[in-house]
Amino acid sequence: MKIGKLAKLSGCTVQAIRYYEKEGLISQPERTEGNFRIYDFEVLDKLAFIKNCRAIDLTLSETKHLISLQHLSCAPCEEVNEIIDNHLLDVESRIKDLQTLQEDLTKLRLKCDTARSPNKIRISLCLRFGFILAPNVLAFLDPQ
Repeated sequence: MKIGKLAKLSGCTVQAIRYYEKEGLISQPERTEGNFRIYDFEVLDKLAFIKNCRAIDLTLSETKHLISLQHLSCAPCEEVNEIIDNHLLDVESRIKDLQTLQEDLTKLRLKCDTARSPNKIRISLCLRFGFILAPNVLAFLDPQ
């Protein structure tokens, strides 16, 4: 099948399929005399696997490693678990970062009420110059 049909059946874009091909996640397809890519149905399974990996936010590197493990004769559960465990650590770290961001935004929002007009200028400057991500942003806004 041509790349357009593969894209439609898989739910991937043509650009994504070409990218996965370039990155080695799917094999190079056969080509017609007119130089069109011709894919077999096995690629659909591989694209579904890649999409599932992306859905759980695995990196392309992690996905590529998992694909390489599929070709081994024995199931390397230890390696798969190691990839998943490392990914879980990354997710936990990002959750903590997001929780900190949520707390900072909540505190910043509380500083920005209409009754406290002197802070409006400081908040505006803070947001404009990116100080919101600095650890001492709240001290900057309320230096008491």
